[in-house]
Amino acid sequence: MIKALLRISGLIDGLSERVGGLSVFLVIVTVAVGFYNVLVRYIARFIGVQLSSNLFIEMQWYLYSLVFFLGFAYILKNGINVRVDFIYANWSRKRQAMLDFWGHLLLLVPYCIIGIWVTVNPVMTSWRQWEMSPDPDGLPRAPLKTMIIVAFVLLLLQAISELIKLYAVLRGDEEEVEDLAEHQEALRIE
Repeated sequence: MIKALLRISGLIDGLSERVGGLSVFLVIVTVAVGFYNVLVRYIARFIGVQLSSNLFIEMQWYLYSLVFFLGFAYILKNGINVRVDFIYANWSRKRQAMLDFWGHLLLLVPYCIIGIWVTVNPVMTSWRQWEMSPDPDGLPRAPLKTMIIVAFVLLLLQAISELIKLYAVLRGDEEEVEDLAEHQEALRIE
């Protein structure tokens, strides 16, 4: 049964890696749009013509938001979140797994579920009203607000994946988890 659960975990991890890769690409696009905004603002000062619009300013803001929304699960999967681990780092792997397991189960999973629950109605309202930015040439808000739900769902899925791997470690099946990690690393390199 643990092998089947670890296969599910592997699928979720693969999804988080792909979405995280998209987030990395969006960083580049965000920087390019930001560079464009700055460049045309300075050029416009010299020639006296408005070259940019709120569309590009809001696009930069939306892209910046997407970088974070799509990066949450990737950060959790790769353990690159900020930790204060001067005590945790000296613990055994099983003790770390126990703390992480209960932390994910009691804090992260409910946080994701509550985040999804409280976001659904405002997002649906935004779609029904086709909420637009109040600024001239602004972008619609509903698609970006939808990404909040997507971010919470992806984070919840990754939390479930982490719980599966932590459960395997607690059961003593750490080799299975390491095999999964090696397999995923091999896929990433290819």
